[in-house]
Amino acid sequence: MSGGLFALLDDVAVLAKAAAASVDDVGAAAGRASMKAAGVVVDDTAVTPQYVQGVAAQRELPMIKKIAVGSLRNKLLLILPAALLLSQFLPWLLTPILMLGGTFLCYEGAEKIWERFSGHHEEETLATELDAEAEKTMVSGAIRTDLILSAEIMVISLNEVSDEPFLTRAAILVVVAIAITFLVYGVVALIVKMDDVGIALTQRASRFAQKVGHGLVRAMPGLLATISAVGTVAMLWVGGHILLVGLEDLGWHAPYDAVHHLEVAVHDAAGALGGLLGWLVNTALSAVAGLLVGAVVVAVMHVLPFGHATTKDSSEPAAH
Repeated sequence: MSGGLFALLDDVAVLAKAAAASVDDVGAAAGRASMKAAGVVVDDTAVTPQYVQGVAAQRELPMIKKIAVGSLRNKLLLILPAALLLSQFLPWLLTPILMLGGTFLCYEGAEKIWERFSGHHEEETLATELDAEAEKTMVSGAIRTDLILSAEIMVISLNEVSDEPFLTRAAILVVVAIAITFLVYGVVALIVKMDDVGIALTQRASRFAQKVGHGLVRAMPGLLATISAVGTVAMLWVGGHILLVGLEDLGWHAPYDAVHHLEVAVHDAAGALGGLLGWLVNTALSAVAGLLVGAVVVAVMHVLPFGHATTKDSSEPAAH
């Protein structure tokens, strides 16, 4: 009887090890999938603070919380089931859908650059006090924008683990959804409260604290501008790379091969820095490809009557 008990304990130990290994595998796969979606994550982080700029300080965190909950709902209740069903029954659609999302990212990045250099960017009207209805409208707008970015994050992540069993894919995507949502909106919360922290420090008796506080307040405009610029480049890079890889998967090898061959040439010629420089070459050329595609889409959207009307409507600030 004792032998049977020890055998049972051995079986339990083996199952526990297998379960732990499975959890580790899911975590590692989720990490790899999240890294592939890093560019869209940066853009998501860059976009969200715009929705709470100028809002009364006491409403910033509650609004971010509402947007974060909406983002998690988007990922888990809408995007995740659709993506899993798609990968299970129509996996060949993943590449075209990814390419559509990549084209959208290229358009968004090129549109931001066009607005900056053309002077057509509309200045937003900021409100320090919002009634409940206006706040609800702003939060709803942020959640709708997040839906597009979240869909791209989840599809990119899914594409990285498409060979895994169904339940494993589901577990990985749940981990990705929760982790990225907490990461993005945690960083957003830190960003939007940084100026409040700075102001609080300026009121301290310590001269060092005051100096740090003034530095934080002065740094905020530059930080937001940097995040916006990084987000724009990330959109072009990720969008361009998705399109290059998608064309390769669909049978047109020339664009991807040209970028890959140059990456390999730089890698082989650069010695110890080959990995870094090769990656930079691939990233830069992907961003250039993304900019070219995005510029074409921007031109179409601003030349065609329906595109011009859509762009004009979407650029007008919401009435508060």
